[in-house]
Amino acid sequence: MAAGGQNRLFDGLFADPEIAALFSAETMFAHFRHYEMALTEAQGAVGRVKDAARIAARIAKFEIAPDAISDRVTQDGVPVPAYVAALEAALGVDAAAVHLDATSQDLMDTSLALSLRRLSEVLAARLDRVIVALDGLQAAQGARTLMGRTRMQAALPIPVATRLEAWQTPLLRARDRFPEARAGVEQLQFGGPVGQRSPQMAAIAERLAKALDLPPPGPVWHSTRDGVVGYGTWLALVTGSLGKMGQDIALMSQQGLDDARLSGGGTSSAMPHKQNPIAAETLVTLARFNAVQIGGLHQAMVHEQERSGAAWALEWMILPQICEATGAALRHAAALLDSIETLGKKPV
Repeated sequence: MAAGGQNRLFDGLFADPEIAALFSAETMFAHFRHYEMALTEAQGAVGRVKDAARIAARIAKFEIAPDAISDRVTQDGVPVPAYVAALEAALGVDAAAVHLDATSQDLMDTSLALSLRRLSEVLAARLDRVIVALDGLQAAQGARTLMGRTRMQAALPIPVATRLEAWQTPLLRARDRFPEARAGVEQLQFGGPVGQRSPQMAAIAERLAKALDLPPPGPVWHSTRDGVVGYGTWLALVTGSLGKMGQDIALMSQQGLDDARLSGGGTSSAMPHKQNPIAAETLVTLARFNAVQIGGLHQAMVHEQERSGAAWALEWMILPQICEATGAALRHAAALLDSIETLGKKPV
């Protein structure tokens, strides 16, 4: 659990186990194994490795526990050297056939691309669910009225549909922009030590991308991180839009205002008459959390020369937290919309 810190009591608010699992050591190792299998077979296809299919089958059976190499990760700053050393030890006489032309960043970045691809599928489905729920509220509640408020002061009456539209429109735009954000990160990384591909490496990269079901390889992105930051920014825009919705609903559900009636809600230890809009408040919290994190992710764009250890590692700390917070926000948003019993008042 990333966004909620270390206290498991807050997991229900801030954690998202399905998304956290995409950034686990076990998932990373599965991606490493797939990469090394595909790389060995691609090397075999260009005549550099004999018996490539047999060796790839051996790689497919390779398993290692994260704890087995954790000390080496502290020493090396990245898990790939220890992982490859363990794989080579397991393969014995076939060890020379693995990891040819690849560097640590090739495995790490491609693993990230594969995890983000799966994440994107999850988020797209959750975003669609929120948009559909808003469509349902438009149909059921849109003709009702409420007091429009500017600078938190009563202004003029508006249809509920107007406020619902303000919640939904940025989410529709986000859905339209998602393919572009995905394209910036769902890419093969195969550039070797300094980000240059020989003609033979270019041919291998084509085969490798196909085996991993990634688009044809573009330029090496070892130190060009605008795609990663662009994806993170998309996530923060989604949570910011959901945070606006959550803030509105929290205000609308105030006693005495009663522009929104919700089922469920949280209780108070001191005031049993209260029904706190917990899901709405959590959307605000997650939006603000991601707004803070996105500044750190932008710092990770500043890579020196052909590879950075510091800027690259900053991504490992920040991006999974943004992803998990976004997943949690979409989950809470759908539940919050489902809990709405009424919005505004019936037109006279």
